[in-house]
Amino acid sequence: MLLYVLDLAGVAVFAVSGALAAGRKRMDLLGVIVIAFVTAIGGGTIRDLLLARHPIFWLQDTTYLAVIIVTAVATPLYVRFCGAPGKTLLVADALGLAVFTVIGAQIAERDNLPGIIVAMVAAITGAAGGVVRDVLCTEVPVILREDIYATAALAGAAVYLLAKKAALDATTGMLMAMATVVVLRLAAILWGLHLPRFVLGADEER
Repeated sequence: MLLYVLDLAGVAVFAVSGALAAGRKRMDLLGVIVIAFVTAIGGGTIRDLLLARHPIFWLQDTTYLAVIIVTAVATPLYVRFCGAPGKTLLVADALGLAVFTVIGAQIAERDNLPGIIVAMVAAITGAAGGVVRDVLCTEVPVILREDIYATAALAGAAVYLLAKKAALDATTGMLMAMATVVVLRLAAILWGLHLPRFVLGADEER
């Protein structure tokens, strides 16, 4: 039950992220709701399609849709009177990424998939919604150009799998995985950590 509540909270946070992205592109209310929708549940939808899980989770439980719609409508009102959220949203986003990562890993693991696939599914669950958001907003996806994001999800999934292999109880493994994601993500935000970048110099472009 706790993980479900955290999942809904993560959906709300990601929906806010999507609504803010739509606002930066000056979209109307429908655009705000659409971008909030794909950001919040895009990763989980892609996961369910890849794993042939039917019905897709938000078709089975429409609470997710209600949370997204309410959040998407409330975000412009909040911004108008209180201003755009800053660091608080980034911290909440890190927690949401952690929850989505663990849920994705658990779902893939139930299908007895290889460890590397479990990690990939976990990362897709956590990060793919942001990719779809950025594409629809005509931006280069954040995970391809910014600090550690999907990498944090992969690391969290790896910790989750190692905890399972070490025969730790499920709650301990989940908490360790979530802590890994949050610590890496916040460290990236605070200190600008990122993977090595490939930069093409002027001479190589010729």
